[in-house]
Amino acid sequence: MARLHLFDLDGTLLYGTSSPVEISRQLGLEAETVALDQAISSGLIEPPEYAMRVRELWAELTEAHVAAAFEGAPWLARIRDVWEAIRENGDYCAVVSLSPSFFVERLTAWGAHAAYGSRFPAVPFTEPVDPTGILSAAAKVLVAERLCAEFGVARSDCVAYGDSSSDKDLFGVVPLSVAVNADSHLSGLATHAYTGRDLWDAYELVRHAR
Repeated sequence: MARLHLFDLDGTLLYGTSSPVEISRQLGLEAETVALDQAISSGLIEPPEYAMRVRELWAELTEAHVAAAFEGAPWLARIRDVWEAIRENGDYCAVVSLSPSFFVERLTAWGAHAAYGSRFPAVPFTEPVDPTGILSAAAKVLVAERLCAEFGVARSDCVAYGDSSSDKDLFGVVPLSVAVNADSHLSGLATHAYTGRDLWDAYELVRHAR
């Protein structure tokens, strides 16, 4: 049976940051978005409010800003090597993130079979955020289930990689999980833990496990 590897983005594939922070850095609004990241992490705001507030911050956002943020972000090493190995093994890899879809979907060019994020309007923005398209921790599980159906993989053959409270629900329903540079929210929930900046080393923890 093939396996499905499910990767979070912020704090997992990205080291010590989030894609909204990296996008906001291009606009000189990093501090404002760090504050929003802290608010959502502590439960002071929910994902729809977060999305609407960063949408307001990004009034001047262009595709050039997004491309620069993606290319300059502090990615973990060997992401593409991991995904190539997963593909060569006949398995699947996908990214499921609460971050904006227009950033997350760029990872399909690196070898992910699928990449899902919160649905934002096209850049540059001319429309508001639709709150119904914003993902949550629970929605990650629903996306994973759809991916399982699409790829013909059972939930029992899934591996999740994450770092924070947004991954708790997904970690709770798959048999194998890797906490990558994780915070206290995932303590005791993951089957494996990795601290460092090389995704291959995290992948090695579950590469041969079944």
